[in-house]
Amino acid sequence: MSFYDPDDYTPERSVGYVIKVCNQIGVAALDRAFAAEGLNASQWSALMGIHHHIEPTCAVLARDMAHDKGAMTRMMDTLEARGWVERTRSADDRRVVHLSLTVDGQAVMKRCRDLVVAYWNRCLADWSDAEIEQFLAHLQKLRGTMEDIATCP
Repeated sequence: MSFYDPDDYTPERSVGYVIKVCNQIGVAALDRAFAAEGLNASQWSALMGIHHHIEPTCAVLARDMAHDKGAMTRMMDTLEARGWVERTRSADDRRVVHLSLTVDGQAVMKRCRDLVVAYWNRCLADWSDAEIEQFLAHLQKLRGTMEDIATCP
């Protein structure tokens, strides 16, 4: 049996719509919080992606952040110009350019990470740890289903 019925489908009961609105609210709040550091939520996400990937490249970040490769390259140009990111050609394949955070890039990423942690702790202040863990598990389940469906013919 399906949960949704076209006759009573509304935005406020749409999983996609509610997730989109929550994301928009969160991005706007983080953009304001990051303004003093001179970056936005997308740039911070890229810094976090570089920090957490084993071998980060523009292509990997573009895929993970749903950006096109050209936009990601331009973002890396900006972050490199600010002294937060370094590019290094792969010794194995000169076409591959690895990304890493500079000392300054690590510092700004960590300062902004602390702002993100504080923001989410405020948002989830009246949730129990069990509710948060269950919510995350449900989101991960949804993500997995969506990834599976996206790769099916």
